[in-house]
Amino acid sequence: MAAARDAGGPTWLDGRFLQEAREWVGARLAESGLRAVRDETTRVTPWSVVVHVHTCAGTFWFKANADGVAHEAGLLEVLARRAPGHTLVPLAVDRDRGWMLLPDGGPTLRDVGSGADDRAGWERMLVEYADLQRTLEPYVGELLAAGTPDRRPDRLVAVRDALLADRSLVMVGHPKGLTEAQYADLLADRPAFATMCRDLEQTGIAATVQHDDLHDNNVFAAKAPGGSLRVFDWGDSVVGHPFGTLLVTLRVVAMRTGWAYGSRGLLRLRDAYLEPWTGDHDRATLEEACRLALRVGCVLRADCYRRALLEATPAGREEFGDGVPGWLSEHVAPTPVEAAESRPR
Repeated sequence: MAAARDAGGPTWLDGRFLQEAREWVGARLAESGLRAVRDETTRVTPWSVVVHVHTCAGTFWFKANADGVAHEAGLLEVLARRAPGHTLVPLAVDRDRGWMLLPDGGPTLRDVGSGADDRAGWERMLVEYADLQRTLEPYVGELLAAGTPDRRPDRLVAVRDALLADRSLVMVGHPKGLTEAQYADLLADRPAFATMCRDLEQTGIAATVQHDDLHDNNVFAAKAPGGSLRVFDWGDSVVGHPFGTLLVTLRVVAMRTGWAYGSRGLLRLRDAYLEPWTGDHDRATLEEACRLALRVGCVLRADCYRRALLEATPAGREEFGDGVPGWLSEHVAPTPVEAAESRPR
């Protein structure tokens, strides 16, 4: 399992880790009557390592996460139990170490898509994902017990305060960080942010799992016509307002299609995604909740980078650390459901 390069991960290149990982994978495969033939490390980051394990009966994937995103292992167990058709069912999980052994999911939607502007493909992804979120609403307690971070709207002001309290974390004065003026603006914006969080909470839309990095390269294509899509790479996930998902998803759609923020194409995808909630809430409430969830979602993304880099080396933090101030600075930018000329309300 020798890694291709040192990307600043915590212990991914350490000989003891590699030996322990091989032994664990071998034992878990043997329990299912399988044997590893060879393996190759395919991705190394400060927050995870992914290893392609070739066996006598096909391909499996081993993934280990750093502490800040290690909850993915426990979360996968809940997903496999409560919504098995929407995600991969792991062959084995070690919650304590954040390790997973997963079957091969096949090509992603990006691999098989007819093109970046495949509106039907994007819509199907969002509709099936929304069904997953609604399915998991009754199991929020299980999601939290599995270690999934609690980022419901009433928690976000405290999360934001903690991020801004650490000037080094938000890189004030650094060329890739916040300027003093930006930092002062963020501090002054606290009351407005708190109001948005309160208003979002009061919409009454139930919390559930929120992937926070949903796009066409994190979803496996259906194995057969009419089959379900399966979401993977849950390391960024939280328990929170469901609509925060669209911050990343619609940004990626806009980037890949060239559609402008607030354009009809993006709004149609938003509306398709919101449809599963229309039986419980009127359309105006859902649209406003979506706008608010995307507006406060920058804090979720910033905190995700903080968690992912908790064990990173200085080189890893230098390469990826600007994700924290970068996302926080989005507080004045239009979201994908707002036209570029619009301003936060």
